[in-house]
Amino acid sequence: MAKETDIEYDESTISSLDALEHIRKRPGMYIGRLGDGSNPNDGIYVLVKEVIDNGIDEFIMGHGRRIDVQIEDKTVSVRDYGRGIPLGKLVDCVSKMNTGAKYNSDVFQFSVGLNGVGTKAVNALSKSFIAIAYREGKCKKAVFEYGRLVSEIDDDTTEKNGTLITFIPDDELFPKFDYKMEYVEHRLNMYAFLNSGLSLYLNDERYYSKNGLQDLIEQETEDDKIYNIIHYKDSTLEFALTHTSNYGETNFSFVNGQYTNDGGTHLSAFREGILKAINEFSDKSYQGSDVRDGMAGAIVVKIQEPIFESQTKNKLGNSDIRGWIVNIVRKAIVDYLHKNLEEADLFLNKVIQSEKLRKEIQAVKKNSKNKAKSMSLKIPKLKDCKYHLGDKPVKNIDYGSKTMLFLTEGQSAAGSMVSCRDVFTQAIFSLKGKPLNCFGEKIDKVYKNEELYYIMQALNIEDDMDNLRYNKIVIATDSDVDGLHIRNLLITYFLTYFESLVLRGHIFILETPLFRVRNKTKTYYCYDEREKDEAILKLNKTGKGVEITRFKGLGEISPSEFGQFIGDDIRLLSVTVENMRDVSPMLSFYMGKNTLERKKHIMDNLI
Repeated sequence: MAKETDIEYDESTISSLDALEHIRKRPGMYIGRLGDGSNPNDGIYVLVKEVIDNGIDEFIMGHGRRIDVQIEDKTVSVRDYGRGIPLGKLVDCVSKMNTGAKYNSDVFQFSVGLNGVGTKAVNALSKSFIAIAYREGKCKKAVFEYGRLVSEIDDDTTEKNGTLITFIPDDELFPKFDYKMEYVEHRLNMYAFLNSGLSLYLNDERYYSKNGLQDLIEQETEDDKIYNIIHYKDSTLEFALTHTSNYGETNFSFVNGQYTNDGGTHLSAFREGILKAINEFSDKSYQGSDVRDGMAGAIVVKIQEPIFESQTKNKLGNSDIRGWIVNIVRKAIVDYLHKNLEEADLFLNKVIQSEKLRKEIQAVKKNSKNKAKSMSLKIPKLKDCKYHLGDKPVKNIDYGSKTMLFLTEGQSAAGSMVSCRDVFTQAIFSLKGKPLNCFGEKIDKVYKNEELYYIMQALNIEDDMDNLRYNKIVIATDSDVDGLHIRNLLITYFLTYFESLVLRGHIFILETPLFRVRNKTKTYYCYDEREKDEAILKLNKTGKGVEITRFKGLGEISPSEFGQFIGDDIRLLSVTVENMRDVSPMLSFYMGKNTLERKKHIMDNLI
């Protein structure tokens, strides 16, 4: 017999949500993480992106050469000068799912937006949303609150054609959020490179690119170019590349203006086309790794029906585009090299130097290979997980995109994590101590240093970044001086030899609580002094004693507690670099031999 407290399962328990209610109930399905604005991937930036994308689509179709973005406090306004949403459909276009012109390939051939979802999601997730469309001297204004229509007004206007969207994100969904302008600035900067000739203004500051991807690579490489940038552009394909003195390769790839940080078919075809071009021009058979070592490149393709691999939509899967991209890239580069023989010599000399360096470390590498064969993937200090990045979904669950490798400090922290981790998607690598400072060291140091070598093998990135075995590489160290030093050493390692892992957004810092505040009935875990003070106030209202514990290291957190900090409520801080050109001077200052200069900087800025 059922208990009186049981809820009966019948027709009354089945509920249907309308589209906007579903967005508010499950916002992560539409904009990913919510967040508070401290991470560039937080939802408040996705909201801005979705509105700007509509103006970008208008520009791509030849309507409007300017987009104005204003962000004041928590209010965002985006004004484009395109055709303007048809007045009679304004309310539907910003509030009804599966409504829009993006489905009509004659009107929008290469859409950046989410096919009629983006603006609706912004509307549903905002406490205030105002849309105004201007067309041929007429305008319509629609006002919404929490996705619900409040009023609509028709009027005459002297404004130029276009659309103005103003919104304030719902602070119940985005508690304590704040826009970091550097994240918005970076996004508009990339928009400018991808849409040469378009002027974007953020609070009256202009972002503009005349030469598209050529300007992007110019900005990223600055004075470190070995030869002039090779640049090609037509209506559906644009690419740019050069070589620098750095190790590895760095690429930026885009589809219809969407950044694909894990590349895909278009990026692999771009790389293949470069290899074919240099081998055809030189009549040699160079290896791809030698041709691309030190390369900085960017490619954008425009296709009507992009197919993305995995739920993250950051890797293109259209196989039919490979052939024409390879051929266009090959032909364009061969033509350039024949017309610019001095540049061609510089290109070839870089390839020859890379080939020579590779052969110089073959002996060291061979010894390491023999060692790798004996250990296979049974790497000391590695507790692997069942699934890995790139694995096919199991029962429609994409475990590969959830995988992460924790680089932990010492056995005590690793022990706590191993016992409470998700064995399907979470792997643990325990560091023996402080890794080698890689700044200024050649890549052969990786093969001579056991721990750095094991990390490279665990990640499976020796030959190609596309072989990466985990979606997220999480540095998990104590918050004391030694832990922060280890964190810096690991970041230096990745930036020195595997910079694209950082640029692709695979490196993270695990945030763990500094304090536990509790009484006999309630426990709070606090990540900073402010959260600790708030927790004390809450518990003091109960009139019972409060116990405060400060965690000095990860090893002090019991396995039963640690599980929640690497589970659904995990807090990760993304390691990002705005520009490649920032890396060398940054590493030189913080990890170089300028001890006195660094000490003075610390003393001058010590709080």
